Amino acid sequence: MSAAASTGPRSDWSTLRKLLPYLWHYRWRVLLALGFMVGAKTANVSVPLLLKELVDSMSLKPGDVRAVLVVPMGLLVAYGALRLSTSLFTELRELVFAKATEGTARSISLSVFRHLHSLSLRFHLERQTGGMTRDIERGTRAVHSLISYSLYSIVPTLIEVVMVLTLLGVKFDAWFAWITIMALVIYIAFTITVTNWRTQFRKQVNELDSTSHTRAIDSLLNYETVKYFNNEDFEAKRYDESLERLRRAQLKAQTTLSILNTGQQLIIAVGLVAMLWMATRGVVDGRMTLGDLVMVNAFMIQLYIPLNFLGVIYREIKQSLTDLDKMFTLMEREREVDDAPGAQPLQVKDGHVKFSHVNFAYEPARPILHDVSFEIPAGKTVAVVGPSGSGKSTLARLLYRFYDVNSGAISIDGQDIRTVKQGSVREAIGIVPQDTVLFNDTVAYNIAYGRTGATREQIEAAAKAARIHDFIVSTPKGYDTAVGERGLKLSGGEKQRVAIARTLLKNPPIMIFDEATSALDSANERAIQAELQGVARNKTALVIAHRLSTVVEAHQILVMEQGRIVERGTHAELLALGGRYASMWQLQQNSADADVEVA
Repeated sequence: MSAAASTGPRSDWSTLRKLLPYLWHYRWRVLLALGFMVGAKTANVSVPLLLKELVDSMSLKPGDVRAVLVVPMGLLVAYGALRLSTSLFTELRELVFAKATEGTARSISLSVFRHLHSLSLRFHLERQTGGMTRDIERGTRAVHSLISYSLYSIVPTLIEVVMVLTLLGVKFDAWFAWITIMALVIYIAFTITVTNWRTQFRKQVNELDSTSHTRAIDSLLNYETVKYFNNEDFEAKRYDESLERLRRAQLKAQTTLSILNTGQQLIIAVGLVAMLWMATRGVVDGRMTLGDLVMVNAFMIQLYIPLNFLGVIYREIKQSLTDLDKMFTLMEREREVDDAPGAQPLQVKDGHVKFSHVNFAYEPARPILHDVSFEIPAGKTVAVVGPSGSGKSTLARLLYRFYDVNSGAISIDGQDIRTVKQGSVREAIGIVPQDTVLFNDTVAYNIAYGRTGATREQIEAAAKAARIHDFIVSTPKGYDTAVGERGLKLSGGEKQRVAIARTLLKNPPIMIFDEATSALDSANERAIQAELQGVARNKTALVIAHRLSTVVEAHQILVMEQGRIVERGTHAELLALGGRYASMWQLQQNSADADVEVA
């Protein structure tokens, strides 16, 4: 399922309406930029008028002193002033509006970033990272393109068309204006029709581009897996198949673009010839001067040069609207887990956690938890054991409120976590996950992530408690050592100890250890286990474990199978019961003895 899948077609005007609130914040800059734009176009339209006067003034007799004094000075000063004014107004427009463009792009990008972080875990498990990042990248670029093309190309061209048509209609035969209008209407109709037809090919190019990008990113993120199975050629073949489909789609897009450009040039040529024919006839009949002919020709050149790019501009605007719509669609993804109206922050007193008749399923057809009820008294440790797929890690996700329960309730100090702000719930909980993923930054940054703004002394104290300080200082760069993307430069045990240090630094009242020592060797596991027990002392702790030796000190042990609690009690009580826990314990003890004999 694509992260950016649209919920349905949206009109271009609807997309623009969603953009306008971001631009409204810079409304005075927009109005000032429009003022400079009108000034630039007024100066630009005045150039052909000046050329007409200069050409007509050339009818002076040879040797007339005015030919030396008036014509050259008028040509140099007036023409130079108008050209300078055009450039000056244009640069002032771009300077004034740059802040609005960049600010709008920044606001939208930040809104998307915040919204993506607010979406549920389900969305992030289903997303395609490469395609989604491509959609965001194109959407951000679309903001610049849309504003640039509309304010710097479409609006100025419309202003110039109105000015030119008014001048032609007032100064000459109305047919000059009508020929220009007919050429413009035919040109615009042709451009819009062909561009709309081409849109399907552009969309196909974008989709195939996102697909190929997704495959490349996914393959690179799983670099080690590719190497493990010697599948470099297989990955290259899959990527090449995507690139080949993209190549064919791009060829179609280019072919249709050539059709569009050829048709536009034909319409422009016919309109220009018709205008010059009428102007030439006017000069022959004496109704127009040579200056008028030069002026009409200059007007047509000035008018048709920007129109020549109308197809490109219209296509880019349509493409920008499509890209922007994809990004707005991301922002419209509903939050599966959202704060209730009027929710207040969680008030943590002792950290008493309670699961009451909890039922939950990731998908309706596959229930995970069935009527699960247990309590973790304040300052006590409850461990959950059981085979893979029994629902142990789901308990941690529900307590963190990555998902909401289907029925039943989870409370902290008597407060249903669905009724309080979810940010305050997560602030009260610290977790050491089974699968530790680190940021592509330094060791110090990753440890300090548990409490942003922590001092170096606090970071080092947490690292010492997690038994990783000695390893860090033994590296050439110490705490400034880069861990690589997703922490791939560190071993599994080193990553897990960084995760433990990060949680120790956070020092929350409620702790979750989800297979916290699974990647450690026996010696380090025992040392870290002792540290974790010290950290968990006087804190509410939920320990999820596969190795039973790590939970023997827990105040209560829950044994889960197929989403149900089948046994509960202390280590001694469960052994005496002789049930599922006792058989699991015996099996693991026999495995440990066998490992010792082999060693």
